[in-house]
Amino acid sequence: VVISGPSGVGKGTIVKLLLDADKSLVESVSCTTRAPRAGEENGKDYFFISKEEFSDRIAANDFLEYDEHFGNFYGTPRSFVERQLKEKSVILEIEVVGALNVKRLMPSSAVLIMVAPPSMEELEKRLSGRGSEGDEELRTRMQRVRYELDQAPLYDYVIVNDDSRETMRKIREIIRREKEKTI
Repeated sequence: VVISGPSGVGKGTIVKLLLDADKSLVESVSCTTRAPRAGEENGKDYFFISKEEFSDRIAANDFLEYDEHFGNFYGTPRSFVERQLKEKSVILEIEVVGALNVKRLMPSSAVLIMVAPPSMEELEKRLSGRGSEGDEELRTRMQRVRYELDQAPLYDYVIVNDDSRETMRKIREIIRREKEKTI
């Protein structure tokens, strides 16, 4: 299950709620070359690696998908996902380009869910409320938001997140229905 959406839309909160509610789900841990943010833990939030190591892993075909955003690389370690799929359903919280790559590689098994904001104004308010970006970074992020939301028609499902718990319930129902299709 691939969950995407613009920065600040609440993906992380929704994924946490999903994982707390359903022990048959596990979240994939992505690799990134960006520095950890306050409170993030290596191996839990991301695997924080150097650009050189990231390049070496690309060469070794060790990513299911990867992409660059704002000067940093992000990728889903193939081996981690494959190990987890033996026992659980795997949630990938990844960006649009990566999601579309996963769907291209796994067309019959990947389910893409786009989480959209209630409005652009609400999303901009959430992003500026973080206080982690300056005005220029915020403008860049908002441009990226428009691009990402333009990709929504390529997704299997689009859910507007105006209430995280309700959004989580909708996604759990999608996962249940999708599992039934494979039985």
